[in-house]
Amino acid sequence: MSAPPEPPPRAVFRVSPLVVLVALTLAVCVTPVAWAAPYLWLIYLIPIGIIVWTLRVRTTADPEMVTVRKIVGGRRVPWGEIAKVRLGRARNPASARVSAVLADGSELALPAVHVRDLPRLAAVSGGRLPDPAATAE
Repeated sequence: MSAPPEPPPRAVFRVSPLVVLVALTLAVCVTPVAWAAPYLWLIYLIPIGIIVWTLRVRTTADPEMVTVRKIVGGRRVPWGEIAKVRLGRARNPASARVSAVLADGSELALPAVHVRDLPRLAAVSGGRLPDPAATAE
């Protein structure tokens, strides 16, 4: 008999790094406006905020727990406290946001995790979350 497959050691879900390129392009495009009047240079805070958000926000899952990192702070939740996952409403179901429903009934948003990532999240969980691709067959 073959041994059960080992779960992947860790999965990291991040916002696409192309967002940084978009933010830098925005910074270049607002330059004429930013220097047109006093204090309009503060408009550069928008692309800086987008870059910080892109580089900071992520969800990391390993066989023991799920770690959510936000712009300020974060949270670590063991797999035993996660009862199920919930999909948010979206026009396009493939782009729906995913949140974890905890044992106490509260929800924890999983940033950068989408429906397409659920099979990978289920594999990392070691069977604690059902694989939606396997149940659809």
